[in-house]
Amino acid sequence: MDARFRGHDANTEFSDSAMPVEIERKFLVVGDTWRALVSHTQAMAQGYLAGPPHARCSVRVRIAGEAAFLNIKSIADGIARDEYEYAIPVADARRMLDTLAGSPVAKRRHHVTVGAHLFEIDEFEGDNAGLVAAEIELGSVDEAFERPAWLGREVSHLSRYYNLNLATHPYARWSAAERAGEDV
Repeated sequence: MDARFRGHDANTEFSDSAMPVEIERKFLVVGDTWRALVSHTQAMAQGYLAGPPHARCSVRVRIAGEAAFLNIKSIADGIARDEYEYAIPVADARRMLDTLAGSPVAKRRHHVTVGAHLFEIDEFEGDNAGLVAAEIELGSVDEAFERPAWLGREVSHLSRYYNLNLATHPYARWSAAERAGEDV
């Protein structure tokens, strides 16, 4: 979360080239060997205030430990999307989750460093229990990174793995092919 904080001073002006872009790849996780490498774990709850089919972005509220954030992310398949994220009071986030958000997505996020990169491994709970996915943020779409043995099939381009879609079509309702990360 900290590496992705995209909040800006209200007086900051940006050119198109300075807009924040998230470059993130997502993978299924195989086995449990990654657990020995966890440096930090944090419980998270998030809900979506706006999103498809009529919006061109998703608007998410997230509580991560003792912090809360409002996040606006462009709707696009793939590994690069515009993203803005701002700290908000936790009490406001709780109220938004309770009164404005649809089905929340709950998970435990584990931080695992491999080489020079941080992998965020999400173990989902509730209707998404059983899904374990790793995300890595990169500086460019073609940036090389060390690929540990527990990193399984890449699912970056499969939108059903986006948290936004897990809120409306949870893992518990997926077919075996969808769970395997197959294009169906």
